[in-house]
Amino acid sequence: MHAMYGETKTRAFSVSSPCIVDIAHDIFPLFCYDGFMTILQSFLLGALQGVTEFLPVSSSGHLAVAQHLFSLGDVPLLFDVFLHLATLAAVVLYFRRSILKLFCALGRMIARRPVVPGISGESGLTKNDEASRKTVTAVIVATLVTGIIGIAAEKMLPSLSIRFVCALFIVTALILLFSQYASKKKEGVKESTGVSWKQALIVGAAQGIGTLPGISRSGSTIAGGLLSGVGRADAGEFSFIVSIPAILGAFILELKDFDTMSESIGVLPIVVGCAASFVVGYASLSILMKIIKKGKLGWFACYLIPLGIAGLLFFK
Repeated sequence: MHAMYGETKTRAFSVSSPCIVDIAHDIFPLFCYDGFMTILQSFLLGALQGVTEFLPVSSSGHLAVAQHLFSLGDVPLLFDVFLHLATLAAVVLYFRRSILKLFCALGRMIARRPVVPGISGESGLTKNDEASRKTVTAVIVATLVTGIIGIAAEKMLPSLSIRFVCALFIVTALILLFSQYASKKKEGVKESTGVSWKQALIVGAAQGIGTLPGISRSGSTIAGGLLSGVGRADAGEFSFIVSIPAILGAFILELKDFDTMSESIGVLPIVVGCAASFVVGYASLSILMKIIKKGKLGWFACYLIPLGIAGLLFFK
């Protein structure tokens, strides 16, 4: 079930590879993780999570690479989930108006209470309510598909090597380039007014595949939306809104490990990591939404392709 919340895996990979800490242990001792996490380490991991969770470069892939470069060992999963909870808070704050509309629409759907009886159609719902109801349905569909595919993808995680993760960076780059090309081909087409359940199937499948380290969750879901005909702004917003139920579900499942994690890491590193993840994440999300609207997702391929190639050459 952990795979359902997207790019949240920080696993140990069985590989033989060079380690920066082996070379510079005496110069950068605070980067070494021997079972206890320092404040600096938690801050750096939080900031890294904030940048890579939203920018389409794969947060799980970057955390896996950092784990090898700095001898982090197996970073506790619950700490990883807390970082995602912090970035989730950034999503809620950024899209607070849209999320509030969805909750209101969901409440009216449950209560079956018309907004303007006899005026807005047989259901009494306004056009905005109809659009919100459509989005709520799409979120439910996408979440179910993500869960099914995510569980299957999770079984692959223990067998993935760090070199394979680096190869997936290149795959993500190609996905971004193709989606940018496809969206430009549709520039003359009117922007979508929402996400249909059929489009949600594609986005949900993309989010499930995005559980693999090296495949960007945000990049794959945004690309899935664009390729299925969703408008740029809608694709970007839906990509992050659909991540909310998955992240919350994973967080609830991992709460049982809180006592173990707080003993091995400490509360202060958790707070520092979450604060860094929230602040940096909000800034990254703001930047990404502007890039999406400009149709320039391919910019990130200029970073991911060299990164993937370098990783393939560096790790043995």
